[in-house]
Amino acid sequence: MSRSLPALARFLPALGVMGAIFLLSHQPATDLPPLFPHFDKLAHFSIYGLLAATLVGAVPPDLRRRRPWAAAGAIVLWCLAYGIADEFHQSFIPGRSPSLADIGADTLGAIVVSLGALVFRQPSEKTGEETG
Repeated sequence: MSRSLPALARFLPALGVMGAIFLLSHQPATDLPPLFPHFDKLAHFSIYGLLAATLVGAVPPDLRRRRPWAAAGAIVLWCLAYGIADEFHQSFIPGRSPSLADIGADTLGAIVVSLGALVFRQPSEKTGEETG
């Protein structure tokens, strides 16, 4: 039981980011401030990169070390699935509509962060002991 609590605690930041994404997506388009062109794609890239970073922290350290490609793939798939669900959710919000470009920006942010954090690390990080 004591091992389950730390594992669950590692997912709390990801749940917080997912909650923030849901709340931001739930805003009607009329409540959104006008921003420079394509800012929304940068925002999607950034917030899903943040989601991927929190999911990296949720993966057990030994798995991150032993199977970085598998961990990165699982994180990207999770972010992709959440992005698709988020776009579906937006289809019910006044003035909002689903967008494949948004899903692409979400997924790209997750790919960049998860690969950077898990696969393309410094050699000393790959062999050294990790805490967490």
